[in-house]
Order: sequence, then structure tokens, then C-alpha cells
Amino acid sequence: MSFSEDAQNKAEDLKGRAKEAAGAATDDDQLRTEGQADQGKAAAKDKVADVAEKVKEGVDAVKDKLTGH
Repeated sequence: MSFSEDAQNKAEDLKGRAKEAAGAATDDDQLRTEGQADQGKAAAKDKVADVAEKVKEGVDAVKDKLTGH
């Protein structure tokens, strides 16, 4: 995951936490739910990026074995 993608995911997570906290403080269930959804999206993007990185590492390892490096 690139630095900018990581920063965007962290920002989305923080935005979600802020919305959830504001919703809890004002007893606004919709805002609280939106905040939880934002956090869930950020977490899912992190997981996808982690899996993509692992796949790339695996492909590179196989490629190195096939080419003798």
C-alpha cells in the first residue's frame, strides 16, 4: 500500500470515528451508523491492500524461482 493510500484510509477511519462519537454525543443514530460504515470501509480497504501485497510478494517469489534469481 502506498503512503498516500494508507493516509487516505487513516483519514477515512478518523472521519468515521469522529462521526460515530458525534452521533453518540448527540444521540443521532444515523450519524453514528455512518461513522461505523466509514470505519468499516477504511478497514476493508486496508485488508484488500494487505492481501494484494501478499499476492504480489508470492508472485515475485515464484517468478524469482522460475528465473533462477
